[in-house]
Amino acid sequence: MEIVLRVVAFGVGVLLIFLMGDSALRTFVLPRAASPRITRFVFLTARRVFNLILRFQSTYEQRDSVMALFSPICLLLLPAVWLGMLMSGFTLMFWALDSASWRDAYASSGSSLLTLGFLEHSDFARLTISFAEAALGLGILALLIAYLPTIYNSFSRREVLVAQMSVRAGTPPNAVDLLRRAELINRIDDLDDIWVAWQIWFSEVEETHTSLAALVFLRSPRPDRSWVTAAGAVLDAAALHLSVLDVERAPQAALCIRSGFLSLRAIAGFFAVPYAEDPAPTDPISLDRSEFDDAVERMRQVGVPLVADLDQAWLDFCGWRVNYDQPLLGLAGLTMAPYAPWSSDRSLRYRPTMRRSRRWVIPEDPGVK
Repeated sequence: MEIVLRVVAFGVGVLLIFLMGDSALRTFVLPRAASPRITRFVFLTARRVFNLILRFQSTYEQRDSVMALFSPICLLLLPAVWLGMLMSGFTLMFWALDSASWRDAYASSGSSLLTLGFLEHSDFARLTISFAEAALGLGILALLIAYLPTIYNSFSRREVLVAQMSVRAGTPPNAVDLLRRAELINRIDDLDDIWVAWQIWFSEVEETHTSLAALVFLRSPRPDRSWVTAAGAVLDAAALHLSVLDVERAPQAALCIRSGFLSLRAIAGFFAVPYAEDPAPTDPISLDRSEFDDAVERMRQVGVPLVADLDQAWLDFCGWRVNYDQPLLGLAGLTMAPYAPWSSDRSLRYRPTMRRSRRWVIPEDPGVK
């Protein structure tokens, strides 16, 4: 009976090590979207704990300071969980190879993993397992050290355009302000540099924020900025430019919207944020006509050239906005984005509910912004 138990223990140990390796590989090395179970478990469990803490925060500034720690703490928890799995797996394997007690197996595993070397193994099997554990332990730490600069380099690249949005669209970013300022500096019919820059930005964000999911929750250096709200302001500005402005049609603005909604949908889909995959132009959006009319009036006040048929302009704007409306609001709720008009100011009403999934499904955070 004891032999059977030791065989089972050895198999469980190998399974734990395999799961650990699979999680580390898919989280940091695989250059595509992946959702390993261990990584997902760590992030979801940590988010539940953070949500409990957020219940005791009364202001957005307090909630933002708490959530600023979420992604960094998860990045530190991951290697700790991996090393714990590694040590547990090799403890089972050492015990399966005839250790006198669990304490001896634990000591052998710890000595190898932490490269302390206070225990020596004379037989070949134990010696081989000891070398393997030491190599894997060092490899996990090296992997984290090597990929942290990659993560923060991608974060810095993302934040450059987010920061620049405060110059063009104010803080919080506002699509109407972006177009008003463009008119005031006589550039309302020449915004292709913005649309092209954000096309590139959306492509980079889609690639990095699905392959390195921790980036989604890394918050901007300033609490009143967010990559989600900046993206929403640019997309709304492009949609208004195409539907409301009486200027030469801008193909790059249309391409910017397409690049944007494909990017937001990819990230939203990775985190199981619900959205319509093929919405009709007539489907409802989160804005109403009065908000649209108010935006039009604000642009009229500074002399922005507007089309005569505002009823058709409203239909055209809805046809553009419907492509990114749901993923934008879902991601604003997911990341607890700061206030910004037409995005996070209405995200709570569209926040996804918790449900079972093989993908990421972040629990709802309590309270209001």
